[in-house]
Amino acid sequence: MYDTSFSLPRHPLGVKPAGNVYTSAQTSRVPLLQLPDELLVHILEYLDTVTLTKLGLTCKAFFAYSRLDDLWKTFCVESVPVPTIARYLEGTEDRHRDPPSPFRWLGNWHATYLGTPEADLARISVNNLASDALYRPFLCAHTPLRPYTARIPRANQIIRMPNLTASEFAEIWTDRPFILTQPVKEWPAWKRWSEDAFLQEYKDVVFRAEAVDWPLSTYVDYMNDNSDESPVYLFDHAFVEKMNLEADHDGMYWAPDCFGEDLFNVLGKQRPDHRWLIVGPERSGSTFHKDPNATSAWNAVVRGSKYWIMFPGGPQHPPPPGVFVSGDQSEVTSPLSIAEWLLGFHAEARETLGCIEGICEEGEILHVPSGWWHLVVNLSSSIALTQNFIPENHLVSALSFLKYKPDQVSGFRSNVTDPYGLFKAKLEQSHPELLEKALQKIEKPQLPKKRKWSELANSTRHQDSSSAIGKGEGAGESNGFSFGFGDDDHAEIP
Repeated sequence: MYDTSFSLPRHPLGVKPAGNVYTSAQTSRVPLLQLPDELLVHILEYLDTVTLTKLGLTCKAFFAYSRLDDLWKTFCVESVPVPTIARYLEGTEDRHRDPPSPFRWLGNWHATYLGTPEADLARISVNNLASDALYRPFLCAHTPLRPYTARIPRANQIIRMPNLTASEFAEIWTDRPFILTQPVKEWPAWKRWSEDAFLQEYKDVVFRAEAVDWPLSTYVDYMNDNSDESPVYLFDHAFVEKMNLEADHDGMYWAPDCFGEDLFNVLGKQRPDHRWLIVGPERSGSTFHKDPNATSAWNAVVRGSKYWIMFPGGPQHPPPPGVFVSGDQSEVTSPLSIAEWLLGFHAEARETLGCIEGICEEGEILHVPSGWWHLVVNLSSSIALTQNFIPENHLVSALSFLKYKPDQVSGFRSNVTDPYGLFKAKLEQSHPELLEKALQKIEKPQLPKKRKWSELANSTRHQDSSSAIGKGEGAGESNGFSFGFGDDDHAEIP
């Protein structure tokens, strides 16, 4: 399944891919180890840290399973009340003590939870164990990115330009991805921001990094010393307030003028979350998704570089290879990590109609049109800013999304109970003519039409069985997937 035409280091415990079980001279006689390894890992997720550690003492194979770092990541994130393992096993520790405090990153989640340097943890060779559940995270964490992000075919390359005017954007570029090389270099942030500068000024500021809230100094320790398959990504929507910034032409950064008016601004403080500070190590990023509430977005790289691969959305376009959308269009399933998708689907994606890709370098900004699928991964440690907005050309999409997909609307505060009604009322006050034109174009999204083959097959079936089946019975309609989240042409991932 995976392209592994590159050299990898040896797994630290000697674990091998599952296929090696057919050539191994030894096989386990432990009944529980006869289970599929993915099922076994799922069972281990129900254990507390003490039970998991005790299980790891019973045999070499369970020692390896008990060291799976994703299990310990969950314990760290959830802060499950447990003791220091060693002292509890000795009978000298109360079982209901919190993880070591203050939190210090010590190289991996297991070591961090125990408060013990990684070098001091026991390590046993289990080179007779063949398990994809244990080997795959190691493979993905050590898969080089460059073979997938280099040599982009000319036909796939995202267009690059110095800058655009607002009229050029509105008339030509609203629905097309592109990279601009000039606007970010006008920001004071471009000259002043760096990892060292951040640590000097904001080291004790607590930022949101996926499911954890850490001081910046702790996150930087993690960023510079981890081997996670999917590194935790600092993604904070309240950074302007936390860093006491001004997001305008008199401040540290501003939205490039070419993108024009953001119509969500009519909501003032009631608008949904729309801007984020993004910090992350190499390999961190986001798997395939669409931006929320049928918005467009820009993503500016202040330090580092990012690889992007993108596909147009809408019911006329299938999702990217390896991405599956539920029948009601509200759930998206894809490989758990970016590396896993690159290994399994990148080659196919690069040959898929509509695929575009590119590298947004330091000091550049990328436009993500409303409804476009995109995956992004950091090629080096990165500091970036992103902001969602509604350009005039996409007002119909946004209104339609808010009206017809209320269960998928995201980012609003809990006291906003009717986002569509609120947005419509504010537009009526500030842009009545624009609203009137947009409302005339809004139509309730329709189910996608059946494929021609399906229509022909059903037509033939009706003809063959008309004497036995009443009209409409046995039609066997299959609507297939529909990808319109905001309207018929646009989608979003909450």
